[in-house]
Amino acid sequence: MAAAPSGLGWIAGGAAAAILLPGLAIGVGMPFWIALLVSALAGGGIVALMAPRRRFAELDASGAARGRIEFARELLTEAEPLTERMEAAAAAIRTRPVAERVRHLVKVARDIFAAIERDPLRIDRVRRFLTYYLPRAAEIADAYVSLERSTVPDTARLAATGELIDRLDGAFTRYAANLQDADLDRLDIEMKLLKSSLDEDIGPAGTDVPPGEKKGTA
Repeated sequence: MAAAPSGLGWIAGGAAAAILLPGLAIGVGMPFWIALLVSALAGGGIVALMAPRRRFAELDASGAARGRIEFARELLTEAEPLTERMEAAAAAIRTRPVAERVRHLVKVARDIFAAIERDPLRIDRVRRFLTYYLPRAAEIADAYVSLERSTVPDTARLAATGELIDRLDGAFTRYAANLQDADLDRLDIEMKLLKSSLDEDIGPAGTDVPPGEKKGTA
């Protein structure tokens, strides 16, 4: 099912059609009904282009593991605004090393999003990351901004909050590596299957049969 157009898309499409209609009918002298049709098509095209992207759209028709795909879509939809919130916090943080660390958290989070979009069936590997660590990271980043802006900054709390951000970076990186390990595990399986097929068809490594000859011929 396609994603519903956003309110902004309808506004932009309507505005484009409203501007185009008099321009075609009056400025170009096009018959009104033709100008109306062209304007409506142009406005509809803009609405369609601005419709929110629906994650995993290619997988929707397959019916495979639909529940997990829907769950992954829901979690990523809720997670994306958190990274935007963290980006805003990073821009407001005055302590450069801390700001850079928060930006790195955002980058790692979006790498994880991209990995799940490629394979939503791996969502269980990062469920805790998406539902616990990422929301807490957004809260801690906002807290650091508030502490820095205090009339009398609490240096001890600033240091403790900065330390938590450092530790969160370690957790984010670990979850990203967990997904990479899944890719490597899959590669290992594929390599074993390929090796088994090659051994069966042409013999173990070092005993490959020359082209044109069949295995077992003298």
